[in-house]
Amino acid sequence: MWDRPQHAQACLHHLELFAQQGERGHARPRISGGTNALIQRMARNHRLWGAERIRGELLKLGIRVTKRTIQKHLRQLRGPQPQGQSWATFLRTHGHEIWACDFLQTYDLFFRPIFAFFVIELGSLRIVHSAVTRAPSSAWVTQQLREATAWGECPRFLIRDNDRKFGSSFDALAHASGIQVPRTPVRAPNANAVCERFLRSVRAECLDHLIILGQASLASILRRYCLYFNGARPHQGIGQKLPGKPSVAPDVRQPIVEIPVLGGLHHKYRRAA
Repeated sequence: MWDRPQHAQACLHHLELFAQQGERGHARPRISGGTNALIQRMARNHRLWGAERIRGELLKLGIRVTKRTIQKHLRQLRGPQPQGQSWATFLRTHGHEIWACDFLQTYDLFFRPIFAFFVIELGSLRIVHSAVTRAPSSAWVTQQLREATAWGECPRFLIRDNDRKFGSSFDALAHASGIQVPRTPVRAPNANAVCERFLRSVRAECLDHLIILGQASLASILRRYCLYFNGARPHQGIGQKLPGKPSVAPDVRQPIVEIPVLGGLHHKYRRAA
């Protein structure tokens, strides 16, 4: 009597044997270790070469390797390739030519609004200029740009949003100084991400912990915080370096000095001179 399960099992066994024989009969030859090393060397030495470019170079040398094999080596050596230039690479290359500016609104002890204005260099994260006012106007903001560039230091680009407080006189002064002023899209704070992240730090590390008595009080607080931010606070975005100072190896033989900032809200640490 015909046993259906046994017959099905036998058919599966024959199919597996047939597949194994087919794989053995059409297996691709393994490439030599020297060819593997040559592919890896080409991939390391020529970051702009793709798999097809390397394949062409190998064909010139009489070596035939499939494109898929070369792509496997490229993935192992380079990892996933980003589409276009990354923002971090762009900032390392051009960040010293780009400034960004923005307003930060806060309130004093009697809940009256006060506005702080900041200009920051994107490459070094250095605060170029800061100022405080109760009534920001186009003339006032234009004066802040004049003060930020008073010593002949001008960026190539100055990023700003579409706030009406800037006005036409601000752009006119920028263009007269050779500065291009790109505006961020409406409701797109990520287009000015470095400046927005700095304003968040000002709130979280400073203003949320202090009582502001008035305009003069806020100006004094922000002046001390900016000095600390530029000269003593390491930043992850620039490899834990300081924005306003070059990296100098400290003398580890000297004792460590702790200096309070903003009444002990923060502390600066340095080696004694």
